[in-house]
Amino acid sequence: MRYPRSFSHIGLSVPDIEKATKFYSEVMGWYLVMQPTLVKEETDTAIGIMCQDVFGKGYDDFKIAHLVTSDGIGIELFEFKQNNKEKPIFNHVPTGLFHFCVQDPDIEGLIEKIKEYGGKQRMPIREYYPNEKPYKMCYVEDPFGIVFEIYTHSYEVTYSKGAY
Repeated sequence: MRYPRSFSHIGLSVPDIEKATKFYSEVMGWYLVMQPTLVKEETDTAIGIMCQDVFGKGYDDFKIAHLVTSDGIGIELFEFKQNNKEKPIFNHVPTGLFHFCVQDPDIEGLIEKIKEYGGKQRMPIREYYPNEKPYKMCYVEDPFGIVFEIYTHSYEVTYSKGAY
């Protein structure tokens, strides 16, 4: 049967899980549902077996924290010992995830808070329908270089007319 699946969560790899937890809970307002926790490599528990399935043998250990958005979307933060501490170079061309998007009617206020916490505004705020509808967007990045987008209005409302 064909039907639209709901979005459950997204996982982000960060170099400093405590700083990332603070950023995403204080700036984005996401609820912290599990404090940063150390997960050790082992095969005695279900989580240990699952991690080995995903990361392979030799991952040693990592830290994980769980947050949730106001609409119930989960955000998993991972800090691996092997994590590259350098900010990633933004490259939208390779196949794979290159951003996620959040919604806030106060786009200017959120951008200022992101910058206050060490993030960056990547472009000017743009309008989809200048002088017609107040739908705005902007690409930003967190303090670790993870790029994301902000919309002022919901996805379906923004594109229901056809933005292009």
